Amino acid sequence: MKSIVIFASGSGTNAENIIRYYSDCPKARVTAVFCNKPEAGVIARAKKWAVPVVFFTKENCLQEGFLDEQLNLYKPDIIVLAGFLWLFPDRLVKMYNERILNIHPALLPAYGGKGMYGENVHRAVLQNRETAHGVTVHKVNEKYDEGEIVLQESFPIVPNETLDSLAEKIHQLEFAIYPKAISKILGI
Repeated sequence: MKSIVIFASGSGTNAENIIRYYSDCPKARVTAVFCNKPEAGVIARAKKWAVPVVFFTKENCLQEGFLDEQLNLYKPDIIVLAGFLWLFPDRLVKMYNERILNIHPALLPAYGGKGMYGENVHRAVLQNRETAHGVTVHKVNEKYDEGEIVLQESFPIVPNETLDSLAEKIHQLEFAIYPKAISKILGI
């Protein structure tokens, strides 16, 4: 069975969606959630599904040792970032080359990079009067949002679109495509 490890820092809706999606899958399962915020909502969501949570700090993340050892316990076939905003350490990117995915609320390469997440992206899309918006799942490399695109889907922006309406459409699209992208990379 393939092992999926999720890195998350926030409420955990995408993480829970992925956990639920693979809960009855005979070929893959979420084996752990790694979290850098002890107060994050993802913790309760993971526990609800009996998925272990591993806590770490910025120092644990940057220095060799702790994360490397903890990841080795779960032997991930893929690492999935779900609301994890830190730049992933180079050593881990190399160690799990081509096996780390991130989801971005925009049609990359547009609206990517440091600071471009959530409302920041949606606001920029509206200010620039874009006609379409969407979601991109990409492989993680050493730079924010510049890895190879695995899957991308869009939708038209309608008149009177708001930050909230865009956020809701993006969220639903993320739920639909992230598991598909994970399965594609896992070959299942």
